[in-house]
Amino acid sequence: MTFAYYDNLTPAQQRVYRMSDSVSALRLREPRTLEPLVAALREALATGRQPETEHATARLSDALCERLDLFAPRVEVLEVRPSSTTGELHGMYTLERGRRPRIQLWMRTAKHARVVAFRTYLRTLLHELCHHLDFLLLELPASFHTEGFFQRESSLFHQLVPRPARPRRSGARKGVTADTPDISPGRRRRGG
Repeated sequence: MTFAYYDNLTPAQQRVYRMSDSVSALRLREPRTLEPLVAALREALATGRQPETEHATARLSDALCERLDLFAPRVEVLEVRPSSTTGELHGMYTLERGRRPRIQLWMRTAKHARVVAFRTYLRTLLHELCHHLDFLLLELPASFHTEGFFQRESSLFHQLVPRPARPRRSGARKGVTADTPDISPGRRRRGG
């Protein structure tokens, strides 16, 4: 599946788009060893203090890049997100010839200047880091938002914040067995 803007790309850009789209996951070496850095970032963000948040964000970014054998971009954490009629800017990746790549993240919402939720902030960091990885790890000449790009972002997120295990049900409710999925109200079962 391609996004709508694909048709507006040149043939060369479409090739890069397809290359990006073909990579759906990135595997980190020993992701569990990053848990203390993820916890430190969560705690720093919760304080609402920019210097602590920037330091914790940079440490996690550096460790992620080290696990992927890449040099890390410079990380800058700013306060209130810039906004316009089209929305708020959450983060930005900048790659300029002759300069160290840079990730900028904003830690407060535009409307009320509230600290953003941790999961949103971490996903924004990983999103911007995926742009860095597109250029340096995948060696793409451009970094497009493709389905593969968003899958790579999610693959990193779930290595850092594993999904909780779903408890197995003991005993069966009427009409539900261990082999039958529980279909909650409002959700339809496909194919049945």
